[in-house]
Amino acid sequence: MSPRLKGLKVLLCVSSGIAIYKALDLASRLRKAGSELTIILSPEAREMVSDYVFSAVGNCPVYHDINQVRDGWILHTELSRWADVVVLAPATANTMAKAASGIADNLLLATILAAPDKPRLAVPTMNTRMYENPATLRNMKCLRDNGWHVIDPELGELACGEFGMGRYPDNSVIVGELVYTITKKALAGKKVLVTAGPTRERIDSVRFITNRSSGKMGYAVARAVRNAGANVTLVSGPTGLSFLYSIETIAVESAVEMRDRVSERLSESDILIMAAAVADYTPESASEEKLKKEEGPLELILKRTPDILLELKETEGKLLVGFCAEGKHLVQSCSEKMRRKRLDMIVANDISGTDSGFDSDYNEVWFLFKDGRKIHIPRSPKEDIAENLASEIANLQQR
Repeated sequence: MSPRLKGLKVLLCVSSGIAIYKALDLASRLRKAGSELTIILSPEAREMVSDYVFSAVGNCPVYHDINQVRDGWILHTELSRWADVVVLAPATANTMAKAASGIADNLLLATILAAPDKPRLAVPTMNTRMYENPATLRNMKCLRDNGWHVIDPELGELACGEFGMGRYPDNSVIVGELVYTITKKALAGKKVLVTAGPTRERIDSVRFITNRSSGKMGYAVARAVRNAGANVTLVSGPTGLSFLYSIETIAVESAVEMRDRVSERLSESDILIMAAAVADYTPESASEEKLKKEEGPLELILKRTPDILLELKETEGKLLVGFCAEGKHLVQSCSEKMRRKRLDMIVANDISGTDSGFDSDYNEVWFLFKDGRKIHIPRSPKEDIAENLASEIANLQQR
């Protein structure tokens, strides 16, 4: 998870939806990420799940009584001052309607009303007909106009048995959007094109050549630059990763497909980040049928795949960032690649170790710049490296 969550003061406001049990998992995730939690339950939410359960899961205080005052410590004003960010999850239609109108008839609503200057995130969940009601859509728009970041619910089967919009999204999405709400938008207004993952070069209808890239680094980079306010398009080779919330993802397989999709989108982009591990070779010809196993060796003639960066046109005025994975002579080899491909910056990924790099959640890298600067980042989670990279890209944009 993002390092921004550690020590973050999160005020988790829970209203009464059937998805309330998922808010317990959200509290658990935030606690494990190092956030400092305080939870407010609406009166109806407390009837569904005990405040003792939320307190145990979040290892935090839980409040519910608007009339509770201790030695001049008035809950709704003090809690709104305490919080770094306010999360309303689940957000029922009733609670959103009251919040949009400024009604403060319970502790949850009064605290929300007292926190207009804090980042605020709402997670609407309800029956699809309630969600699609013009009144609900109007209230959600009002919340957005008032500075709330509202996550759209998912499409799927609901607890009532109906199918439609209204499902509580996965908590990984909510945690990711929480990071988005608290991140400085240093790349606001920029359009960023990111590549990620491996490519597959087909041998026949069932076999292919590929590499060990998991796509984790490229996906983390796409999240980080989007959190910084950029409009992101991700061109992804085959991975086992879920598509990222609010990021357009274009799925490709081969190096040629990746080159073509990048070429199509480059003209409308300000920044290109080539984090994909593109295969260097591909079979000269691929069989349309599965090749039969025969006695003796199978000979494959391999040819070079296109060098995407070198083939790109219309790069003038765009910020170009590459990735380079090497073992020996890491900085020297990647510096030469940066010069040869006319990059503004390259991320040199050390793959000589066994506890970072491909298939790992960690990397050890150098940031190399065309002006000769070098920044070493020791073994760190890929999310941390991605956030550092987004900051450096923002700095380059301001030069």
